[in-house]
Amino acid sequence: MMQSLGSNNSVVIKLLTYSNELLEGKPLYVSSNSLPLKALNREPAGHAFHSAALKLRGCAKEGKKEDDTSASPKKVANDKDVEDIPSYESYKNSSSNKGKKGKNKSDKEQHDHYALLGLGSLRYLATEDQIRKSYRDAALKHHPDKLAAALLLTEESEEVKQAKKEAIESHFKLIQEAYELLMDPTKRRIFDSTDEFDDKVPSDCAPKDFFKVFGPAFKRNAKWSVNPRVPDLGDENTPVKEVDKYYNFWYAFKSWREFPEEEEHDLEEAESREEKRWMERENARKTQKARKEEYARIRTLVDNAYKKDPRIVKRKEDEKAKKQAKKDEKVMAKKKLEEEAAAAIEEEKRRKEEEAKLAAEAAQQQKKNKEKEKKLRSKERSRLRTLSAPVLSQRLLGISVAHVEDLCMSLNTEQLRKLCDKMENKEGLKLAKVLKNGNNDETESEEEVGAKQNGHVESNGFSMADTATQSPRAAAMV
Repeated sequence: MMQSLGSNNSVVIKLLTYSNELLEGKPLYVSSNSLPLKALNREPAGHAFHSAALKLRGCAKEGKKEDDTSASPKKVANDKDVEDIPSYESYKNSSSNKGKKGKNKSDKEQHDHYALLGLGSLRYLATEDQIRKSYRDAALKHHPDKLAAALLLTEESEEVKQAKKEAIESHFKLIQEAYELLMDPTKRRIFDSTDEFDDKVPSDCAPKDFFKVFGPAFKRNAKWSVNPRVPDLGDENTPVKEVDKYYNFWYAFKSWREFPEEEEHDLEEAESREEKRWMERENARKTQKARKEEYARIRTLVDNAYKKDPRIVKRKEDEKAKKQAKKDEKVMAKKKLEEEAAAAIEEEKRRKEEEAKLAAEAAQQQKKNKEKEKKLRSKERSRLRTLSAPVLSQRLLGISVAHVEDLCMSLNTEQLRKLCDKMENKEGLKLAKVLKNGNNDETESEEEVGAKQNGHVESNGFSMADTATQSPRAAAMV
């Protein structure tokens, strides 16, 4: 078992001892997070294994103590065992530094590689040609051979000259390291990711200050774009289509930014493949989390800008106005249709009322006409009865009152009038014949005319026949 004990100049205490249970031959129970496990067929590790383990952890060794006389007889007898056992302080310091890559990195001084090459104003915008040119200029200017020659002419002590020479060589070495790092795309990307950067996201501004507030923010973050062709924010006169393309680019933004500071574990310190894989997973998990936060920050920037962009606001207001105008137009069209429908109903109602009025007037007029017709018929009937009175009184041609009444009831007003007109100015038998014929007088008159004609022919025939039998004198008379 391990003992947390230190050491001094006179006494060396072992870090590894045996428990009483093992010495007495009793079974060993190892505690775990669940239940005690009985250790069977296991032996405790010796000093060799313990020393090798501490060596792998990077612990320093301590040799034998010079003052062997001050040690106890028991310790002197075990010098061979103590020889390869590191001190507790070295083990403690080594254990405390394990897994603290971030702390070690922070302890190491971070140099500004762009400033060393004179590219502090360009930084990540510097091209490879500019880096080469700046490196050549810086190398010629700060080369140790060139500066060392000038240093020999100065009247200073050798210590000062040596210190300055070392500083010159150190500076030139930093220039070389800066050039090598900036010419390596992967290392340069990592360095640019850790370079000083303003991650602030503006949230609100006045409409007139929009381009002054959000323009620099977008330009800063355009540094991380995978696509080097980053569109410009434009101004208030930029077409809306270009504005939409701009925001579509930023909503689909892809960043090349790395997060090496999130990689907490140093893979070189892993003691086994399993521990290395675990470190890789932990580093990947934290890096992925940092990337999600970065994309969320970019998305917040774009959302805030989209809400405050006066061009987008104006378009939304125009669309809202158009939508309201269409809505009002629909309302007006609906109202117009309702008014037209109401007018049509009113017109139909008025037409029906007019038709009903005309029908009533027609019925009234028809009623008047009927009454007038009735009066005229009654008048003509009275006239017929008056004209028929002489015939009825003389009983001519067997005409009776029933015959006259039958004519009054069967004939219409016009027929009665015509019959009465025929009966006017006639007397006796002629009046009786007209009354006898009634409304068939014209037909009978034609028959009479035909009969007369036939009778004339017959008389002629008879005369002609009789003429043959009569005497010539009679025939001559005929």
